[in-house]
Amino acid sequence: MQARLDAFKAAPHIMQAMLALEAATQASGLEASLMELVKIRASQINGCAYCLHMHTRDARAGGETEERLHLLPAWRESSYYTPRERAALAWTEAVTLIAKTQAPDPVYDELRKHFSEEETVKLTLLIGTINIWNRLAVGFRSQHPADYATRAA
Repeated sequence: MQARLDAFKAAPHIMQAMLALEAATQASGLEASLMELVKIRASQINGCAYCLHMHTRDARAGGETEERLHLLPAWRESSYYTPRERAALAWTEAVTLIAKTQAPDPVYDELRKHFSEEETVKLTLLIGTINIWNRLAVGFRSQHPADYATRAA
């Protein structure tokens, strides 16, 4: 697969605004481990290899376990995730798949048991931000580093 274009070269001004949004979500005060789980889960749903490559590495560097990363697609069936993480993951799926889910009340109600109003906004912006990155990376066929592909060849 070959990249279609480099968004940073094609539209640097708007991409700088995207980087500013990313920086704001990163500085939101939400737990770093939670933010990585959310980014990974949204990227799994969206099929974004570039973002999965990046965020699984970031999660591992932050101390995340292999078991939790491997079980993330089946988080509902695993006891490895806290109630707060579970609420965030359910909200991530609901917002990422918004056309299908319409962000159902039970998911929102569970979220609000674990997140303040301010945290709910911050989490929702984080989810929106990773979804934008996923759409840029998948749409423009961004390529993750090929170190594994090179070894496999």
